[in-house]
Amino acid sequence: MAPSSTLKALVVASSLATISGFAPSTFRPNTSNTALDAMRRGRPRGPVRTIEVKPPMNDEIQFDTLRVSVPIFDPKSNAQKQKDEALGIMSKADALAKAKELGGLDVILINDKSDPPVVKIVDYSKYRYEKEKKAKEQKKNSKASELKEVKMSYKIDVHDYGVRIKNASKFIKQGNRVKCTVQFKGREQQHDRLGVELLNRMAVDMEDICSMEGKPKREGRMLFCIMTPKAEVTKAVNDKKRKMDKEKKKMKRASKEAKANKSEVTN
Repeated sequence: MAPSSTLKALVVASSLATISGFAPSTFRPNTSNTALDAMRRGRPRGPVRTIEVKPPMNDEIQFDTLRVSVPIFDPKSNAQKQKDEALGIMSKADALAKAKELGGLDVILINDKSDPPVVKIVDYSKYRYEKEKKAKEQKKNSKASELKEVKMSYKIDVHDYGVRIKNASKFIKQGNRVKCTVQFKGREQQHDRLGVELLNRMAVDMEDICSMEGKPKREGRMLFCIMTPKAEVTKAVNDKKRKMDKEKKKMKRASKEAKANKSEVTN
């Protein structure tokens, strides 16, 4: 193509671009740098931050009449007791005055659904500490039982079978569920009937402490069933755990009282 023809073609192309309203060199996507940066960043790194939601307290309380209580602390160990002392029903102004009289404490709204609403006069930092402590204890006590597993072949000998029974019994007495698995290799899968008989035999041998959930199930080259602790076993585990927690609390209380008595003697 001649130079003049090339120049004409360029002129025509630029004219068409101008007429159509946009030129290739001036076209930009309508996306701001801020939006692109936000898309690239995503969630900030690190653990998920929890935002503390404070209950209404002091002047934030919108009710005029309140049912007031104060926590009771042990003078020796400074530990909060289970029950609070009820101060009765009083106005919001009287409750604030009482909190100031007790050492500049806070009036915290506990239950706004009650009639009249319930508040507690307490230092907010102590209230939050006791609340977090109770939540940790509840989480620890409500921990779900684990699922343990014992594996074996359908041709297992007497000694190894006894070891599997011993391990499964130990897990169940700890309050855990146990997955009993029979493994097959190659053509051994045609003997799944023997695997079912083995699992049923295990259920009979441990029937005093557990029971089988449903029937044995097939999973690829494996046959399995779930053994669940009986109610009395679970109760015994929970009672033992509660007893240990009580003993720990008793030891902590005794050590605090001993420290308090020692400090009184030295003073």
